Amino acid sequence: MHTLELLPDETADLAVRAAWRTLDAAGLPSQAGHRHPTNRPHLTLLTLPELPPPLRAGLGELLAAALPLPLAVAGPRVFPGRTWTLVWAIRPDPALLALHARLWSACRAVADPAARPDSRHAPGRWTPHLTLGRSRRSRAARPEPGDPAFPVLPPLPDAPHWTAARTYDSTTRTVGPLTP
Repeated sequence: MHTLELLPDETADLAVRAAWRTLDAAGLPSQAGHRHPTNRPHLTLLTLPELPPPLRAGLGELLAAALPLPLAVAGPRVFPGRTWTLVWAIRPDPALLALHARLWSACRAVADPAARPDSRHAPGRWTPHLTLGRSRRSRAARPEPGDPAFPVLPPLPDAPHWTAARTYDSTTRTVGPLTP
């Protein structure tokens, strides 16, 4: 599986990592404990089974023309499920939504069905977010965002932006820049 991801500017990256450490210190699930060298704050735009070189180049061109984009968080949120995920919801501005739709269309136009994106990331279904932590443990004893016991997370700096893009290959567990 391949992902297309946006990366925040350096000050926003540091602020997200500070939030990870805050959650970890509070005993909550946190990406701070994820030690793989590819782990870093990011926004997943799409996932697709294959990323052929011509498609990769075309997506890189779309991304290069669109970046930088504003990054605005809407606050912490929990995605439920067997593995529940604590995230910072991203407030999508029109430019981010337009870029996402262009990337989706470019991938859907590829003749090879193996290169078509996962429908969970379709425009209108995609939920933009920055992952803060994941857990398979019961949420029953854990504070939720808004509970008095939930830690105050450090804010993002003024005027943060998405400034770069990358791909992640889950088979090889490697990343690469997404550039034209």
